[in-house]
Amino acid sequence: MKKIIAGIMAVLLGICVLAACGKQEEPVTPEPSTAAAPVQDTSVKINVTALKGPTGMGMAYLNQQSDDGLTAYKYDISYAGAPDEVVGGLINGEIQIAALPVNLGATLYNKTQGEILTAAVNTLGVIYIVENGDTVHSLADLAGKKIVGSGQGSTPEYALNYLLEKNGLAGQVEVEYVSEHDEAVTALVSGTADIVMIPEPKVTAALSQLETARIAVSLTEEWEKVSDTEMITGVIVVRKSFAEEHPEIVDTFLKEYAESVEYTIGNMEDAAQLIEKYGIIPKAAVALKALPNCNIVYMDGAEMAASVTEMLTTLYDANPASVGGSLPGEEMFYKAK
Repeated sequence: MKKIIAGIMAVLLGICVLAACGKQEEPVTPEPSTAAAPVQDTSVKINVTALKGPTGMGMAYLNQQSDDGLTAYKYDISYAGAPDEVVGGLINGEIQIAALPVNLGATLYNKTQGEILTAAVNTLGVIYIVENGDTVHSLADLAGKKIVGSGQGSTPEYALNYLLEKNGLAGQVEVEYVSEHDEAVTALVSGTADIVMIPEPKVTAALSQLETARIAVSLTEEWEKVSDTEMITGVIVVRKSFAEEHPEIVDTFLKEYAESVEYTIGNMEDAAQLIEKYGIIPKAAVALKALPNCNIVYMDGAEMAASVTEMLTTLYDANPASVGGSLPGEEMFYKAK
């Protein structure tokens, strides 16, 4: 009897095993996520303006994120061709945050009795001497020569004058300034000038149009030889009244802008496409070639304040008018809350 029962149990066990092996597992459908999508705060008007070129290149990814609703606040970002297009809006309050030349930040602080604060550094040195030829390999080689330059009344002019003086070349180099960077590029390409001083990305544009042109001198490298400071060309500024009323917005913007800069540096091909999309530079190919020489950074806090102060001190010593007539103190800098 025991043998019969054991046999029956073995048969039943075999049937169960076969049934288990032949059974197909039903796909598991994941439960729908209950996490709410981030909601972008649009209750406060936040106008942000950056300059086209290196000063605005780090803004492109943030622009895309804001347009896609992925930033904490909605930023209405625009791009200007020249600093003069931004100054009026900053002073009258139409623009709350802007990316501008470092010396203009100081000038506006003085002009507005402290209303415009510098919040971060976003661009280091981007100025170069470009030659159609092969005679200039150092600043000393500029003696007796003529340069066509852009950027009169701003960092390029003051930086060049500082470097010429430090190298004993004051009065030995003729400099003719034109009103636009493109004019200097045209002068080089057309042959009316052999040596020009221009910033990126105009350097890349010039080299792409003239095969015999080359970067002869980096003003950033020359600056580092004679100064203990970093050459800073661009900063983020914010209206003091807006920052006092909405510190959480300013702090969030700076955090998201820093992430945008990090993305730009680490994803240059994608960033170049966005830079073209927003008209910061007309062609993505030019932006991609220029990006490595544009020295886009993000620096805030005590390090930013110290670096900007040193840069402004150098400019002030060269020409007080370059920073608005007086050297601002630490009250010029925005401090995150």
